[in-house]
Amino acid sequence: MQVVRSHQSHRSFSSSSGSVSASPTLPLYRSAPELEVRLEDFESFAIDRLRVLKGISDGLSRGKKPDEMEKLVNELWKTNMRHQDSSQVLNKDIISHFVLRLVYCRTEELRKWFLSMESALFRHRFRNQTAEAQRAIMEEFDLPCKAVSNAEFESLKDKLGQVARSIGHNLSLSTTDAIYYKVPFEEVPELVTGRKVFINQGYAYVAMNQVVSLVATIFRSLLSKALILTNRKWATSIREQEQHRLTPIVEALCSSYLGPDFSQPKEYGEISLKDIDQVAKSSFPLCMRHLFEKLREDHHLKHAGRMQLGLFLKGVGLNVDDSLAFWREEFSKKVGLEKFEKDYAYNIRHNYGKEGKKTDYTPYSCQKIILSTPGVGDHHGCPYRHFGEENLRAALSRMGVNSRAMEDVMGKVRNRDYQLACTLTFEALHAASCDAGINHPNQYFSDSQRLLKAKKDSST
Repeated sequence: MQVVRSHQSHRSFSSSSGSVSASPTLPLYRSAPELEVRLEDFESFAIDRLRVLKGISDGLSRGKKPDEMEKLVNELWKTNMRHQDSSQVLNKDIISHFVLRLVYCRTEELRKWFLSMESALFRHRFRNQTAEAQRAIMEEFDLPCKAVSNAEFESLKDKLGQVARSIGHNLSLSTTDAIYYKVPFEEVPELVTGRKVFINQGYAYVAMNQVVSLVATIFRSLLSKALILTNRKWATSIREQEQHRLTPIVEALCSSYLGPDFSQPKEYGEISLKDIDQVAKSSFPLCMRHLFEKLREDHHLKHAGRMQLGLFLKGVGLNVDDSLAFWREEFSKKVGLEKFEKDYAYNIRHNYGKEGKKTDYTPYSCQKIILSTPGVGDHHGCPYRHFGEENLRAALSRMGVNSRAMEDVMGKVRNRDYQLACTLTFEALHAASCDAGINHPNQYFSDSQRLLKAKKDSST
């Protein structure tokens, strides 16, 4: 792909580039397309696909059932991967995949996540293809399988039927309707392990409705190899060649926050100093509640802690005058009023765009907080990641999380699903589901206030 400035148009795919633009289908992403991509599309297409992949990741982490995942992926794809020009939908699909391949090739952890999510997406989309399209994809992949003849099917019909019934499927008795493929059994480990196929003389007999397992295995294997090759190209040439243009975009995308920035409170307006202790207990996420309590206890926070809490308070509606009064009240107890005005007040006004370059800074997202590295004496960061188990359990208990929910939260922490752990905390404390998941501390606050307001209104 060649990335160009926005004044240049970009071409649609043609059959010579390995894709067909006439009718949307399922791309196999065998090689990067030869076309021009506008710089803004390079980033925006990738962000839209990233929303789909992160939505899939959240759904899988929450243990959604297959039918629930089917509905979720359909909604994610429909919402994020459309294009105002219908002829560009396929282009967007392929471009976004190759951009994210560049983004996620750079470390083993990134590759593993991208590989899992793209494979899950491919499975879903393959299952939704027509039988004819599925067979075309199988031919394109040159799979190590061959169709079972009518005579062979008749000889094995009873045994194939037994396997089908054992997994809750019905076997068509008609040789014209029943389509089976025989493949070396090692090519379908998922089906063999689950005892979902009949095996005879080293071959697994795979029904047409099970072919997705075989195809997805090949897709995953090819993508895994491609990511390794892409990483080599990135490290040896692309990163340096594009250091002033694409490299900053690529390096930022994997940790991008994709929701609202909460720079201004939109739903509930401003909160006042007299309410702050009450709302801290009812609606602050653990990361902010911990900072708030430490500030009240020690009358001081280091710079990173002040930034994390201060911008959060700005986002929930504490205006600049109340913010100055809040921090002044606490810090003056330890450093004195004069030192506060000299060393700290400027930074608070700066966060509100009142000093320096007048930049209106936005509150930190979960991703930014999780990736922070607190040192000795620091209190910022994500408690689900940075606390030890004993301290985290104690903090959750003080918030009011019951023992059953506590174990669910700790299970997600052990799996490094920190945002999902926070989501489960939210659900336990509010007795309400949060299907979108928690992705931002200010989202936690906003959703909490909305639920509490609705509960209050219903009781009056």
